[in-house]
Amino acid sequence: MFYFDKINGKKILKSDLIDNAFFTTREICICDKGVNNNLEVKNNINIIENYLGNNLISPTQTHSANIQIVKPLVKNYPDTDGLILIDNSQAIFLNFADCVPLIFYDKKQNIGAISHAGWRGTAQKIGELTVKKLIQKFNSNINDICAVIGPAICENCYEVGEEVYSVFNPTKTKQEPTLYDRKVRKLNLKEINRKQLAQIGIKKIDICPYCTCCDNEYFFSYRKEHGTTLRHSAILALI
Repeated sequence: MFYFDKINGKKILKSDLIDNAFFTTREICICDKGVNNNLEVKNNINIIENYLGNNLISPTQTHSANIQIVKPLVKNYPDTDGLILIDNSQAIFLNFADCVPLIFYDKKQNIGAISHAGWRGTAQKIGELTVKKLIQKFNSNINDICAVIGPAICENCYEVGEEVYSVFNPTKTKQEPTLYDRKVRKLNLKEINRKQLAQIGIKKIDICPYCTCCDNEYFFSYRKEHGTTLRHSAILALI
């Protein structure tokens, strides 16, 4: 279940499935892709780092399916849309403005990850790839991994062109009408990601009810705000 909380009086969004993760809102933005020295963003980063007691690390996102493991003293992760965190002295964040945030956590191993699933990442099954890396590299058990699907654009707001629509195999239209509407070409990226994770055995999945477009008062929407450079973020720290 999702609920709003606050850091220094500024609103964040949390899921009770993973206590050590949260999503920023418009009130505490930590990413502006259009301004290198946004003082409000810098101040918000300081607030969150003080709250966590850790420095924040973020990759350079490129809508890829590349996943990296965070290493000590390494801050730069180019061409990366998934970060795996194994050190509780560090914290990670990825940025979003309509794409689907995926947060994973294995409480037994105390490791986790965040992945960025836009339509390209979703098509490449970045969520599944992230989970498989947790299992292959760190011996996570699929039954111990929880997944949180964060705020993202909803199906009603996400009409796409044929070039995007066709990637998701429109032959499935009759079987999955909630995912593929042939007449208007709308995609439910949150549900597609949920299904991908469920199919590989993830049983504990919390899906955020908020749409970045419908609930634009809380989150940023690249589509609704005509290319905004501001982003909300998914943040993970280990216990």
